[in-house]
Amino acid sequence: MALLRSLSAQRTAISLVYGRNSSKSSSSVAVAACRSFHQRDRRRSTVITTGEGSASEFANGVNGVRYLHSGERPMQASTLVQPDLVAGETVKRSVKQQSSQEKSPSPAGSPQRDPLDVTFNDPIAAFKSKTTGELMRAYLVYMICSSEKLVEHNMTLLKLARNLLGQKLFVLLMKSSFYGHFVAGENRHTIVPALERLRSFGVKPILDYSVEEDITQEEAEKREVESSVSSAGDRKEEGSMPQYHVDKSFADRRYKVSSARTYFYLNEATCERNMEIFIKCLEAVSDDDHKAPRAVATGATFGTGITAIKLTALGRPQLLLQLSEVIMRTRKYMEDMVGGQGNVLTHHKTIKDLEKYYASLGDNKDVKEFLNNVTSDKEGILHLFPWSGIVDEDSQLSDTFRVPDSQTGQMRRLISQIPPKEEEMFRNMIRRLNTIVKAAADLDVRIMVDAEQTYFQPAISRITLEMMRKYNKEKAIVFNTYQCYLRETFREVNTDLEQAKRQNFYFGAKLVRGAYMDQERDRAKSLGYPDPVNPTFEATTDMYHKTLAECLRRIKLMKDCDDDARKIGIMVASHNEDTVRFAIQQMKEIGISPEDKVICFGQLLGMCDYITFPLGQAGYSAYKYIPYGPVEEVLPYLSRRAQENKGVLKKIKKEKRLLLSEIRRRLLRGQWFYKPKGNYVPI
Repeated sequence: MALLRSLSAQRTAISLVYGRNSSKSSSSVAVAACRSFHQRDRRRSTVITTGEGSASEFANGVNGVRYLHSGERPMQASTLVQPDLVAGETVKRSVKQQSSQEKSPSPAGSPQRDPLDVTFNDPIAAFKSKTTGELMRAYLVYMICSSEKLVEHNMTLLKLARNLLGQKLFVLLMKSSFYGHFVAGENRHTIVPALERLRSFGVKPILDYSVEEDITQEEAEKREVESSVSSAGDRKEEGSMPQYHVDKSFADRRYKVSSARTYFYLNEATCERNMEIFIKCLEAVSDDDHKAPRAVATGATFGTGITAIKLTALGRPQLLLQLSEVIMRTRKYMEDMVGGQGNVLTHHKTIKDLEKYYASLGDNKDVKEFLNNVTSDKEGILHLFPWSGIVDEDSQLSDTFRVPDSQTGQMRRLISQIPPKEEEMFRNMIRRLNTIVKAAADLDVRIMVDAEQTYFQPAISRITLEMMRKYNKEKAIVFNTYQCYLRETFREVNTDLEQAKRQNFYFGAKLVRGAYMDQERDRAKSLGYPDPVNPTFEATTDMYHKTLAECLRRIKLMKDCDDDARKIGIMVASHNEDTVRFAIQQMKEIGISPEDKVICFGQLLGMCDYITFPLGQAGYSAYKYIPYGPVEEVLPYLSRRAQENKGVLKKIKKEKRLLLSEIRRRLLRGQWFYKPKGNYVPI
């Protein structure tokens, strides 16, 4: 009982409550900008500096995964909510008061809603969706993750266990430990109970089929080099950029990366299979959604599940490298032409400005044709090239990206001549993506395109934006991912928001800290280009918060001018408590409620339940990233999760403390066979 009194004394009576009983159907979480913004708003930015996070974790050589989820020092909760205080001490809640939250009765027919403790220290709210056995399994998994030696050799130990135990016993062992904790099930049918239980506790799924090839470093390097160089050779023409060409030293893209899945190109047939797998993920989310009551099944987030995809799974990486280099060379072309930095849109130049620039070339037919194809509106030039062609499956890359030479007027390519077979491969990649997104639209499921390395990302972002422009006409179908540890993230998000506003499509963004930090830094140093990553953890936190605040500012402006605020939709994909608290506080300050369906939160299955479930149960839009696949084929994924948890020992310490507290409470109260039963409806 002393333990229970101590536990009760530690918990703060904080009530950050939104009353939510509506189950009306509504449109999807949205995305794209308000056309009635004043022109000055386009150039305005909101800078927010914060002191949260742990600089020491960054300075001590934390890898990209640890960097993603570190930063445990809390924001002052007093800036968010005021706890009840008596003589300077926090009011203590009794075990009886705690258990009343566990029951949380609600009127018949209305969804259950709980108060939100923004310190995320409530073990009942965190784990009421778990059986006592699942809590014990989780505690065991985190204990193992706390051992550096076990984690360092985890893949070797897993393979040894498989050989010693045989397949059946090994599968049983994994389901009782790592697999059972981090993976939802083996296929789209066996995961349904897990998804239904998540939803009954206010949490929605982002599905990911997590089967990976377990190939050697030599095989990975061989595949990457072969698929990143054109059959015409790796031509480094005048003005080429070294970062957009393959380097054997970094050809194994798994180098110093443990949080992100890596696809290595084998052939076109493999890409077709990956497309089919992604579509099966869409169908799995859709099947589960259709079991929801009709009144809520059409809601923006409850009735619209999410599937995560990677473009490197759908095509040859060489094509993404070449397209990325085109985009960056175009920026350099504009810098040489008009001065300044950034992409074409940020220069605010008009067609007349270009005509004046080329006036010295005389009556040049090629220049006139080039100017006719420039995309612009009344506010200025949007693009130098007809980018819409890259997603229409019928244009040729080699012919599209040409610009007039400022001295001679002759058209010069910004991309090497691509052989016809490789042009066909690019069209196939776009066809696969179109097929996936069209399936998502038909099934009312969202697509989140994952971020990848910076040498692929310009092409990935450009293609994703064109998919938004094509499919996000009435609601958000496609979301892009932005890594906030990059120095250019705020500028990139601002530019993409502006494109969405001026071209009138819904804009969706998933904000993450990032997964490739150490790899990016080593590669930049080795190949001699500027380090693209922010210098400190605090700088990345500032970047994340500043970018999120700018998105929320634009949403607020749209609300104020009676435009559809759902044209901008943001997923706060973070395991960092400070960032989640910051988002909640910003929402509160500018009058954005969870019912507006413009902000959602996401964490990985098996990690940070103490953040995800209290959010969902309080009525916020909360997601779990749900991996699934056959036991033996997800071992590389499980290895990454073990590595990742080793890198966030502070967070594990808190999760272990909360787990142990809830296990003790249940055992002392005789809840050994507790059966989770939720009455929550995800917003």
